[in-house]
Amino acid sequence: MSSADTSRISYETFKNRQPGAYEALITLGNSATEGGLDKALAELIKLRVSQINGCAFCLQLHLNIARKLGIERAKLDLLATWHDAGVFSEREAAALAWAEALTRLSGVGVSDVDWAAVREHFSEEETELLTITIGTINTWNRIAGPFRFTPLVPARETV
Repeated sequence: MSSADTSRISYETFKNRQPGAYEALITLGNSATEGGLDKALAELIKLRVSQINGCAFCLQLHLNIARKLGIERAKLDLLATWHDAGVFSEREAAALAWAEALTRLSGVGVSDVDWAAVREHFSEEETELLTITIGTINTWNRIAGPFRFTPLVPARETV
């Protein structure tokens, strides 16, 4: 077993040792959907950002949630290639592009072109909610990834 296969700090340990941080992140994450952001769109954003950041725990967690919400399998299967997949609405594509821009900041910030593109499909308030979601999942990725939280894999379904 490689070191990448073992948790450094478990999700449960983090949750119990750092309840203030845990609750703050949960509250922040929930604020976007409570504010009106569509839950399915929020999950697509969380999945895409977690793909970019390589966070297995968050990918599995949000895939489990997305499936329970009934998000189309094609969207889940093709999310990594959403630009070319042809299954995402213009609004979803704008949100995913905004998520990528905010996740891949690399010292250059977010361009006016990126801002204009997201605002074509989302109001200023909706853009705030998208940005809260993106910021929160990036934070979770930066906690779960280095600690190597073990993914929460659902029990195997029998066919």
